[in-house]
Amino acid sequence: MLTRKGGKMKRLVLVLGILLLSVSLVSAASEIKGKVINKSNVKQSANVAIGKGAQSNMGSIRMKDSNVKGKVINKSNVKQSANVAIGKGATANMGSITMDGSNVKGKVINKSNVKQSANVAIGKGATANMGSITMKDSNVKGKVINKSNVKQSANVAIGKGATANMGSITMKDSNVKGKVINKSNVKQSANVAIGKGATANMGSVTMDGSNVKGKVINKSNVKQSANVAIGKGATANMGSITLKDTNVKGKIINKSNVKQSANVAIGAGSEANMGSIVAE
Repeated sequence: MLTRKGGKMKRLVLVLGILLLSVSLVSAASEIKGKVINKSNVKQSANVAIGKGAQSNMGSIRMKDSNVKGKVINKSNVKQSANVAIGKGATANMGSITMDGSNVKGKVINKSNVKQSANVAIGKGATANMGSITMKDSNVKGKVINKSNVKQSANVAIGKGATANMGSITMKDSNVKGKVINKSNVKQSANVAIGKGATANMGSVTMDGSNVKGKVINKSNVKQSANVAIGKGATANMGSITLKDTNVKGKIINKSNVKQSANVAIGAGSEANMGSIVAE
């Protein structure tokens, strides 16, 4: 019996390992000429990373120090699944595109569908991304498009400096020559960030220290959902465009629709934005 159980456990670990390799595309220090396409389907699954600097990726594309001439496309479908990262600097990505120090000449497109799922990051500096595009120190010549659909799901980041992104585009110290378009749909979902300096973004475009030559367009739809940030300096954004230390040469357009939803920020210096454009 013990041997058989051990065999089952080994097979389970093997299956999980194959699953994790098949549902995500990770590229580091790579040069790609052409297309990077992820069309993964994840159902009734669990993706877990535990430990300092832990990372868990489900149905996602993650790029670091990479160069792409062409398109980066993510069309992942995630249903009834859990994506969890626990530890200092933990990162959890579900149905998302994340880019760090990368260059793309073409389009970056995210069309992920997330339903009845949980995306959780717990720890100092924890980050949870669901159906989102996140960019840091990256350059894009073309379009950055987010058309994610999130339904009956929870996106949670807990810890000092925690960040939770759901159906959003977030950019930091990045450059875009073209359009930044967010057409995400969020329904009956919860987006929560808890901790000092915590940030929760739902169906929003947030940019910090970035440059855009072209248009920034937000056409997100948020219905029957909750967006919550709790902690000193906490920030909660729902169906909004927020720009900080960012330069835009062109147009900023906000056509978001928010219905039967709650947007809450609790703590000293906290801020809550719903269906708004905020420039600092």
